[in-house]
Amino acid sequence: MVKHARKGAAACLAGLLVLALASCGGHENPKNLIPQEKEEERTVNLFSPMEKTDPNAENVARTALDLTVAMAEEALGVTMVYRTYTAENYQDKTYDEVCLDRARNNMDDLYLLNPDTVLALGAEGKLMDLSGLDSARNLREIIRTANTVDGKLVAIPQEVVAYGLFVNKDLFDRCGLALPETPEDFLECCRVFQENGIETPVGANRWWLETFVFAQAYADLYNGGNTEAEIAALNSGKARYSDYMRPGFEFLQTLIDCGYIDAEKALVSEAIEAEGPDFLAGKTPIVMAYWGAANTETAYGAADFEMQVIGFPSSRGQMPVMPMTGLAVGAEAEHREDAAAVLDVMVSDEALQLYSENNRVISPSKNVKVDCVPALRLLNERIEEGVYVLGSNAGMSVEQWGNTCLIVRDLLGGSSVEECMAAFDALQDAALK
Repeated sequence: MVKHARKGAAACLAGLLVLALASCGGHENPKNLIPQEKEEERTVNLFSPMEKTDPNAENVARTALDLTVAMAEEALGVTMVYRTYTAENYQDKTYDEVCLDRARNNMDDLYLLNPDTVLALGAEGKLMDLSGLDSARNLREIIRTANTVDGKLVAIPQEVVAYGLFVNKDLFDRCGLALPETPEDFLECCRVFQENGIETPVGANRWWLETFVFAQAYADLYNGGNTEAEIAALNSGKARYSDYMRPGFEFLQTLIDCGYIDAEKALVSEAIEAEGPDFLAGKTPIVMAYWGAANTETAYGAADFEMQVIGFPSSRGQMPVMPMTGLAVGAEAEHREDAAAVLDVMVSDEALQLYSENNRVISPSKNVKVDCVPALRLLNERIEEGVYVLGSNAGMSVEQWGNTCLIVRDLLGGSSVEECMAAFDALQDAALK
């Protein structure tokens, strides 16, 4: 998934798959017009981490994204050419690094971008302003907030990614514990679990512990009614990111010191692969994951116990954390206008209804609602109430999701909280320059 290919990811193998349009040649008959028609066919090039190996595949075999692509192709008479990040030619380069290079060199028309690349390319003027699209009028305000750079809406996602705590409700009930609301509640739950023989109550990995930090750092910023002013103060240097981040990092340090998470294991563990088996086996009561992990049997959707997904502990109660990916059009792309028209169809309410029903995710459109599985009910209620924090915000001068992930890894590796705060100060100072 693209949301996993973050800034600072470990070196991975990748490759480029170009699905070119076949042409008919070699005919001597001048009345054969097929070659000319093929040459005049309108195309839009999409760069993403997803493959489509057969452009004529039946809809039932396509992903949810492919279904919306097919809708755009039919409506506009264009053909989408998939150029994908796969596993051969991009050795030692992350998906984000490849996206930056391709977009800066106008190699594609449409891109699926992570939040850090949205911020970087938007600030460089490499992305088209999408605010004029008809579909943009239907977006939730959270989408505009997260994907606006220098006053321009530069990316639109097809889903709102929400992270939460996945908890084994049976183990909580067995230990007489209520689901935690605050950091203090959470620490008490961990203490009781250890007293009841659960050595490491929280299953963690090297990617997602920053969710605890965001929930505590920005609970008031996004829910206190003063969001724009607080972000402006951060961007101007009047406020310091380190002051916001400190409580979350101190909380993580407490979890490490008390043995509630295994820092050494987390530092080298991939998401779900490491903590997932113990969680599903009922040995670990708490893990963190994204919304979609509750929907599929390949992750946590087929647990043998009652599972609930709740927000992370904060001063304002259970807090969902929501980073954003987004589809963006190159500002100087060769097929810029066609790409914008394709995107307009792909993020229309009709297309998003189809996408959301297939993936059972939160839609970026305020008009599209999809029933969630029972395990997600508590998390969804908070989101529908407008209670959440953003894990990524293109309007902030310091990229959030990737940088915080890397600094949390420093903490797992033995850096002090003060050293981690100094890293945030250095990032902010660099941005101010």
